[in-house]
Amino acid sequence: MNSETQPVDEGAAKVLVAGASGYAGALAAALVWSHPGLELTAVTARADAGTRLDELYPEHKVPMTLTELDIDLADEVDAAIVAYPHGASAPIVAELRGLGAVVVDLSADFRLRDRPTYERWYGEHGAPELLEGAVYGLPELNRRRVAEAELVANPGCYPTASVLALAPLAEAGLIEDVIIDAKSGVSGAGRGAAPEMEAVKSGDDFRPYKVAGHRHAPEIAQEIRGLGSSGAGLTFVPHLLPFDQGELVSCYVQTTEPVDPDRLAVLYSDRYAAEPFVEVVAEPPGVADVRGTNLCRVHVHADEDSGRIFAFAAIDNLWKGAASQAVQNLNLMLGLPEGQGI
Repeated sequence: MNSETQPVDEGAAKVLVAGASGYAGALAAALVWSHPGLELTAVTARADAGTRLDELYPEHKVPMTLTELDIDLADEVDAAIVAYPHGASAPIVAELRGLGAVVVDLSADFRLRDRPTYERWYGEHGAPELLEGAVYGLPELNRRRVAEAELVANPGCYPTASVLALAPLAEAGLIEDVIIDAKSGVSGAGRGAAPEMEAVKSGDDFRPYKVAGHRHAPEIAQEIRGLGSSGAGLTFVPHLLPFDQGELVSCYVQTTEPVDPDRLAVLYSDRYAAEPFVEVVAEPPGVADVRGTNLCRVHVHADEDSGRIFAFAAIDNLWKGAASQAVQNLNLMLGLPEGQGI
């Protein structure tokens, strides 16, 4: 139920946000609510049904009540953003696709193209018949395919930053081995973060987590190797820091051949010159530089002492790492200006 009218253009696409009580889903709903070319028709949640979204997240100012998802009432939507947990998302996506809605899925259920790899990390897949047609939604890599897609797998936050930091090197076949030291604000652990993360949330701690294997590692490897560095080794270690949101990845690359600073600079400047949401900067970026934006800031450095390339990328993990990238993808899928509403 609305207490005010959403300002939208005539003929705006009708959009459902499923799973709108989580951090990313709530922000996605806010972006759709303020988007002139999209009409937010419903926000759904399983645990918080009956609560107004602007009570749960006052900062987003979305005056709609969360309801339980009723698929029979979703047959008039044109598009959906699904922000369900991994495993729970796939069946809902399948039902929405059966109704003809185009879908951007924020879970990992359609990111990994190889089903055995997915099932190793996440368990049995809930809609394997949709895997082949899903497009990996990093627009800077797959813009044309996203624009033609009916199902887009929104990348994870760590893969978004890592792949954008490394893509120019990967495409040139220059990555022999890479160590990715990744750091995120506590929102990266989600609303239901483990109790041991409470000290990080309170500002009294900073620690690595999931060092035995993080689910984003195979996603990063899939994309880096698929770009042209098929034999690249990968070490990925994430950390949580005591701030709300933001993400920085520091990538230390052993190259397949020497790369001088001039060639390196040209690789990055040429690759991202036409990208509206990637900025190649002269100094290493910080998370404050990109907070509340769809931007990724990238810096690259050739280290003479180690012979390695250092590549850094900063994003807002809830924006470019999740919700605003979902809207960027949805814009492309619906034929809207790519940057509209974000």
